[in-house]
Amino acid sequence: MLKYLILTLALCAAAYADEEWKPKTGDEIKNIRIECLKESPLSGDQISQLKQLIFPDEPDVRQYLLCSAQKLDIFCTHEGYHADRLAKQFKMDLTEEEALQIAQGCIDKNEEGSPADVWAFRGHKCLMASKIGDKVKAFVKAKHEAAKASA
Repeated sequence: MLKYLILTLALCAAAYADEEWKPKTGDEIKNIRIECLKESPLSGDQISQLKQLIFPDEPDVRQYLLCSAQKLDIFCTHEGYHADRLAKQFKMDLTEEEALQIAQGCIDKNEEGSPADVWAFRGHKCLMASKIGDKVKAFVKAKHEAAKASA
């Protein structure tokens, strides 16, 4: 058990110390989603809900979101979400400072001792209920409408 804790701490420290971290591209995010669907399969209904940006608090969905957050390098099981990376990845048309303030408001230290998937889901839920979430929803909606128009 101690080996795993030390390994987790080392991985989080290495990831957090990496000043070269860059937001993931659309293609990288798409590949991460595919990988995470393989690791944490979802039902057709769950996938439909996610496409509508509805995130049910269900174990499979939480595991999928945890997987995605970890592969995006914005969450680790020791420290939780990294506000600076959240702000860079999801700032949309906000200033990085505003996005950082929002992200910091959604981060907790997991005083409850929740499992990692519950902890990650809690932060995700907060972020999606924020101005960043509104921007993400508007972006996805515009993308869907553009796809419909070109079809």
